[in-house]
Amino acid sequence: QVQLVESGGGLVQTGDSLRLSCAVSGRTFNRYAMGWFRQAPGKEREFVAGIRWSYSTKYYSESAKGRFTISRDSAKNTMYLQMNSLKPEDTAVYICAADSLGSGYPYSSAGYDYWGQGTQVTVSS
Repeated sequence: QVQLVESGGGLVQTGDSLRLSCAVSGRTFNRYAMGWFRQAPGKEREFVAGIRWSYSTKYYSESAKGRFTISRDSAKNTMYLQMNSLKPEDTAVYICAADSLGSGYPYSSAGYDYWGQGTQVTVSS
């Protein structure tokens, strides 16, 4: 069994920063890529950022570019999302995901087969 557990969410004000973590545990699996998605109430899940685990190639949505930074610590089996200059429109549940099949679609939720439960990020104006 593979578990992805997010942490680091919370209530912040516009312009603040947060760092989310996604800890991976359980059985060993091929980790081709991992990603962060978010889902706001009444909206579809959307891609935020992704990273190829071995090569550290990074991918960002347009809304995340320049403000968010994805990274990973292989020794700790943990992925991070540093979020700066937060805006009210960033309010959502942030969910981490892992691709164990090498789907090659880091921008799409269809490219990931393991998911965490999510952590709430609320940005007040």
